[in-house]
Amino acid sequence: MTRGTLEVLLVDASKLKDTDFFGKMDPYVIIQFGNQKRKSTVARGEGKAPVWNEKFTFDVEYPDNIRDEHHQYKLNLTIMDKDRFSRDDFVGESTIYVKDVLSLGVENGRSEVRTSKYRVVRHNKTYSGEIRVGISFTRKDTKADEKANYLGGWKQ
Repeated sequence: MTRGTLEVLLVDASKLKDTDFFGKMDPYVIIQFGNQKRKSTVARGEGKAPVWNEKFTFDVEYPDNIRDEHHQYKLNLTIMDKDRFSRDDFVGESTIYVKDVLSLGVENGRSEVRTSKYRVVRHNKTYSGEIRVGISFTRKDTKADEKANYLGGWKQ
């Protein structure tokens, strides 16, 4: 089992479908990888073209030999509109499959997908805008960590 860190750079979104009748939307993003969730800040009053420029990290365990074909290694991004007096509105979502990024990172020590645009869709799969995200994976060197824990022949 190889361990590492998946880093997600949430840049911005554009052409989002507006959910507010009065004023501008206050969008935020919920990023989920497996059972780990992160939430961006709320882009107050930024409407259909919010900018976040935030980094999020996720701990990853990747099998050395993939036999579990059912595990999809996907990153889900759900865009919501923060509302003060009612439930937050669903704007759209995007799914990014990161299996190739992880396997290259396991092999080479690090891999990266530069900032790219991904389609945002509603539940009925209709277009709801675009989101720009960058992704990288860095393998954790477990042998170096083990060496760092030894002090003069004694394990710390």
